[in-house]
Amino acid sequence: MTVRASIVGGSGYTGGELLRLLLGHPGVEVAQVTSRALATQPVHRSHPNLRGHTELAFVNPQEMAPCDVLFLCMPHGKAAGDIGRWMELAPLVIDLSADFRLNDGERYQRWYGETHPNPGALAEAVYGLPEVSRQRLPGSRLVSGVGCNATAMTLALLPLARAGLIRRAICDVKVGSSEAGAEPSAGSHHPVRARTARTYSASGHRHLGEVAQSLGDLDVDATVTAIDMVRGVLCTTHVEPTRPVEMKELWKLYRGAYADEPFVRLVADRSGPNRFPDPRVLVGSNHADVGFAVDERSGRIIALCAIDNLVKGAAGSAVQSMNVALGRNETEGLWFPGLHPA
Repeated sequence: MTVRASIVGGSGYTGGELLRLLLGHPGVEVAQVTSRALATQPVHRSHPNLRGHTELAFVNPQEMAPCDVLFLCMPHGKAAGDIGRWMELAPLVIDLSADFRLNDGERYQRWYGETHPNPGALAEAVYGLPEVSRQRLPGSRLVSGVGCNATAMTLALLPLARAGLIRRAICDVKVGSSEAGAEPSAGSHHPVRARTARTYSASGHRHLGEVAQSLGDLDVDATVTAIDMVRGVLCTTHVEPTRPVEMKELWKLYRGAYADEPFVRLVADRSGPNRFPDPRVLVGSNHADVGFAVDERSGRIIALCAIDNLVKGAAGSAVQSMNVALGRNETEGLWFPGLHPA
């Protein structure tokens, strides 16, 4: 059965990546893609990599027609107020912004510093990271997007959290420039962003709200640093464990947690240049590479996760969640291994 899918807000990086994935999905027909500024223009004006792969042109959001799945790729804060209207257009709505990632108004207020405009919808939304919420996705009507930094932190720590091994954890998160979106800002346009290693969130990053929601309210903090990379997130987490742990046990924990996860790969080799996760080999891929090590001197656990922020950290997880919600093969349209070299 072919699913008719449409995208609201398709001119940005996330919208373009979502469109790329959906055009290659064997069970999806892309019906409409919106952009107010580019209405009537071909989508390749904004996404030149799609030239020749589709004849679609952008339409005004007011011209949206009913479809089977509606993806919202609007700026944060724009979807929540009108979510009723969007849900009237499709039986399944997947919002890639931060509007519905947290499941209650109090948690949202704490991490975003403002009152949620539609707190009743928060309880209905299912968090769109299948590795965490797969059982709730089938039959859902509203699915949230995921934070890319939150995704990397969560997948690095999930097996340890489930085993009760985290006394305290500090996540060192390094991110590429595409996290900042297609519209340049004072800190993201090329002259100040290139060749940099700039910490922009020393602690208390808002994506920690998602991590706490997924793993439990553990003692976890994060420092986020922008580096000279376009795509990718690398999370290196230093964990003070609740008891001593050896590598043999870590292998058992991580294999047990991720054995049935189609997009999580364990990368913890003893030697070689690729013995730990590297976001560069994940460009364009929905995979998450997870690694781990033990510092024999201190007993500290080092847990790592690398992803492509635009795919596993956004559009890829959205498509994966769609597949699960509709009862389709979870890997449809997503089995791209990444590029090497990239």
